[in-house]
Parts: sequence; C-alpha cells; structure tokens
Amino acid sequence: MTEMSASSSTPQTFVRPAMTPERAAPVPTSGALAWIRDNLFPGPASSVATILGLLLLLWVIPPLAKFLFIDAVWSAENGDACRAQEAGACWAYVRQKFSFFMYGSYPREEVWRVNLTLIAGAILTVWMLWPDARGRGGAALAFFTVYPVLAFGILTGSAPFPVGWLPSSPEGQIIWIVLVVALFAIASTLFYLNRNIGWAIAIFGFIAWSELGSWWLSLGLPLVGTHLWGGIFVSLLVATVGIVFSLPLGIVLALGRRSQMPVLRFLSVMLIEFVRGVPLITVLVMANTMLPLFVPESWSPDRLLRPLIGVALFSAVYMAEVVRGGLQSVPKGQYEGAMALGLSWSQVTRLVVLPQALVTVIPGIVNSFIALFKDTTLVAIVGIFDFLKAVDTGRLDPVWAGPKISTTGYIFAAIFYFIFCFGMSRYSMMMERRHSAGRSH
Repeated sequence: MTEMSASSSTPQTFVRPAMTPERAAPVPTSGALAWIRDNLFPGPASSVATILGLLLLLWVIPPLAKFLFIDAVWSAENGDACRAQEAGACWAYVRQKFSFFMYGSYPREEVWRVNLTLIAGAILTVWMLWPDARGRGGAALAFFTVYPVLAFGILTGSAPFPVGWLPSSPEGQIIWIVLVVALFAIASTLFYLNRNIGWAIAIFGFIAWSELGSWWLSLGLPLVGTHLWGGIFVSLLVATVGIVFSLPLGIVLALGRRSQMPVLRFLSVMLIEFVRGVPLITVLVMANTMLPLFVPESWSPDRLLRPLIGVALFSAVYMAEVVRGGLQSVPKGQYEGAMALGLSWSQVTRLVVLPQALVTVIPGIVNSFIALFKDTTLVAIVGIFDFLKAVDTGRLDPVWAGPKISTTGYIFAAIFYFIFCFGMSRYSMMMERRHSAGRSH
C-alpha cells in the first residue's frame, strides 16, 4: 500500500521524440477568393458549369458590345448612316423618336402636363413604398384618392366626373370650399370616435376636394382626348392601374372564396375560374366591345378605361389565387388564438391573418406584378397605343427604315421593361428580408 502511494506521487513526464509536422494554412472563409470558391467552384460539376458559362459569355459579349457601343451610330439626322454595312446599333433613331416613344401623339406643347403627372406620381410612389418614410399612410391616401382625379383633369383638360353639379358662380364655389373644409373637420373629429366612419368621410372629402381642384386646373387647358395618349406614358398608366387595383381586388376575391357564406363563395369561385380560364386578349376584347353594352350610352366608358378594367380584373383573379395560398399557409392556431382574445372576424383577418399571409407570398405577388407589367403590351390589340406599339410604328417611318434600326428600337424596349421588372424584383427581395428578419424558420 505504501509502495503504491509512493509510485502515484512520483511526477509522470512525457517528452515528444519528434516535432509535429506543420499543417497547411487555414482556408479563408471570407473575401473574393472565398466567394468564388464557394459559389463558382465548389465541386467538379459546378466547376464545369462555371467554365462553360464563362466560355459562353466570351462568345456572346464581344460581338454584342461591338454592335451596341463600338460600332453604334449615336448621332444622325436620318437613317442613312445606320444602314451602312459596318454600322451597329442606331441609337440616333432612339434619340430622334424618343418624344414619340414617350408621349405618343400627345400634343408636344402640352407634354408638360404628362411630365408633371409622372413626376408627382413617382414622388408619391417612392414616399409610399419607402420603408422608413414618415407619413406613408397619408401618401397612400393621396395616391389612391386625390392623385387619380387631379391627374385625369390635368391630362385631359376636363374633370373626370360630370361637373354640372359643381357651382359656377364665385359665391357658390366659396360655399363649396367651406363645406369641404367643414367636412374635413367633422372627419377629423369622428376619426377619434370611430375610425371607420372617420376614414370613410375623409376619403369622400378627398375625392370631393380633388374633383373641384381638377375642375379648376382644367379651366383654360386645351382638351386632349385619350386617343392621342401613347408610348411609355400609357404603358406606365396601364401597369400602375392594374397593379394598384389587382391586389385589393385579389384579397377580396381570396377572402370571398374562403368565406363561410355559400353565395359569396360561389360568386367568387365563378368569377375567378371564368376569368382565369380565358386568355387576356379575350378579356380585353370583351371589355372593349361588350362593356359599353351594359351601361347607358351617356355612361359609356372611355376607350382607354375599358382595357384598364379588363387588365385589373384579369390580374385580380390571379392575385386572388396567390393570396389564397398565403391564407392557407397561416396555421389554424393563429385563428383560434386571435378568436380566444375576443377579436372579431374583421380584426382577426386584418391584424393577424393577412399580415402573415401577404408576407409569405411576397414572391408570388411580385411575380404577378411583373407578368402584368409585361402583359400591358397586349392592349395594342384593342387600339391602345402603348410603348411597344409606338416602337413598332416608329420603324415604319421611311426616313428611319432598316433592319438594324428596328432592332435597336426593340432593344431599347427590352431595356425599358427589364429595368422596371428588375427594380420590382429587387424591391420585393428587400421587403421579404425586412419582414422575415424577426421570423423563425
């Protein structure tokens, strides 16, 4: 026992007979080289695909850059220089026809009205969509109520609704202004007592005020019929109207399809399946030819309003299916928990279900918006002079006739659509990351 204790108390030492061989330096996990290794050359298959892709780019990019930039014709009075054998893209054609591409046949001395409308719309849109901007609710209210009425009055030179009921005398106009101001005061008071009534009266007051403002702004402005509208301006108009109205209508249809009321569910299903079962061209033709048959002749919709209704309705039914998928992804426990707290159906839908459902289907919603933006080119079938129709018409000018000239026009149109569609895609990705930052996966 004593010997074991003595041996255990003796210090045990170990001397390594040889040095440990050196190991390789650690592989960097950040930086450009690490990104290239992890994304372009992570394995044999990816490496082969990367090499083939680089060879494809080397084959495509040099001649494309030569055609678009190096040999391009940037300034010319006519198409003679662009028709030369060695000439590339004819950007001089785009410069000369840009006003036609932008405004169509809108009177050139009145294009300031279009510019003013587009700038105001862009400011409201950026203000409304900027995540951290103050007063986004007010910007949205102005965009959906005041802006359309004032824009229509400025663009056409007339009020959007019949103005015979508006007072014509100065005294009557002063009384009208006093009534509208009083209406706003009542709305602001009721807003604190009952938000639903306050918002309803506020929206009505905004529309009434903008109608009077549109009437005043249109005084002295020459009338410009919608048959003269065209180009990029009309494409943006059709896309904006379709996007603005398709989402709320799609939400309503999706909720109606999931409703417990059989009649409402049946009507929603019938509308969605009927409109979704026919091509957009058919919807546009029906809206253009049959819509005036269902209203009195004096109320016949404008030739531009008809395809706008068709585009909004067609996009809304597809949006309804996207939103319905988001509603189905919300767990049933969310409904039960909200109902257990004493919330009503409208509060559960507005405060609990829809925020989660819409965030889930942001990619699908933006995909529908992008498809709608590109489908606006189909309105040319019913006589609307959109941007692509303007490009197609501009190439018929004998001064600028030529295959390279026409190709340049279509390349310019492709760049235009790509910029807007790519911008919507980037914005949706930003919003998706922003809303999913605090969610667990």
